[in-house]
Amino acid sequence: MPKASTLFFTSPKQVEIKEILLPALQDDEVLVETICSAISAGTEMLVYRNQFPHLKDAHDSVSSDLNYPLAYGYACVGKVKELGKMVNGEWKDKLVFAFQPHTSHFITKTDSLIPIPASLSPQTACFFPNMETAVNLIQDGAPILGERVLVLGQGVVGLLTASLLNEFPLESLILVDNYELRRKALVESGKWKEESLRSNVKGLSAEDLHKDSFAYAQSKFDLVYELTGSPTALNDAIELTTFSGRIVIGSWYGEKKSEVNLGGSFHRSRIKLISSQVSTIMPELSGRWDKARRFQVTWEALERVKPEKWITHRFSLSDASKAYQLLDENPQETIQVIFTY
Repeated sequence: MPKASTLFFTSPKQVEIKEILLPALQDDEVLVETICSAISAGTEMLVYRNQFPHLKDAHDSVSSDLNYPLAYGYACVGKVKELGKMVNGEWKDKLVFAFQPHTSHFITKTDSLIPIPASLSPQTACFFPNMETAVNLIQDGAPILGERVLVLGQGVVGLLTASLLNEFPLESLILVDNYELRRKALVESGKWKEESLRSNVKGLSAEDLHKDSFAYAQSKFDLVYELTGSPTALNDAIELTTFSGRIVIGSWYGEKKSEVNLGGSFHRSRIKLISSQVSTIMPELSGRWDKARRFQVTWEALERVKPEKWITHRFSLSDASKAYQLLDENPQETIQVIFTY
């Protein structure tokens, strides 16, 4: 029987690689050998730090039954190595994406696999779930021609969301992050024209945002994305949103809590707070959109953005503890961290 090296979160700030015996391959299953998998610096750090709610009734399988010891992750790219007797031979050696925990091998049915376009590298494909999240955030926020848009947080999801927002004819797009590396990542990516950046896009720290006349000259923002992972940022979002504006909350705070100021101007502002999570499609679109259609848009977005340039660190699975320690203690040095197998 084949074995798999699988990462487990065993207790707060402790990870362990365990050798798991894989079950016998069933007739309708395939064996996938992992090439790379991406760490979600937001969600996985909640698991690593024991800041996640211990759920048993979540709406998606990835977030349900979260208790130590826990194999977790959802950005796995690999190659199909073995086929069950009933599986179409076209799957052999196909490059695929799967919402799987970090593991060297796994067995699954083909309906759980997403073929990767030939034009994309495995490491670009690792960004698939975060890009789908960005697509979902854009659809939930529904930017309008000429709007003023603010993105709080320039981690991977923030960068991908900002990349898609820059394709819209907005009046202004302000990007905020306290880490210089992330704040400059999009501006220095070489993807955007310099003149577009000068007139349309500006990267600020949270401190600069509050004192920068450019930001406040816009008479506040029509649309704000809260993607920092910090519930305290909600107060900044509320303060900076104009009358009848929208705040899209894409952060998952886990068990982190903070006081939110819903007094003062908020009471009369008619601001809309929109919770956004990628496991579902907003009801207004679900009659016309399904997962397959959103997946296709996501692959096309990855082709345009090419986010592999934002991989700052690559670790072997055996060095997983170093990867999580880096993200925990020195996040300012990182954007995307991945495992290679």
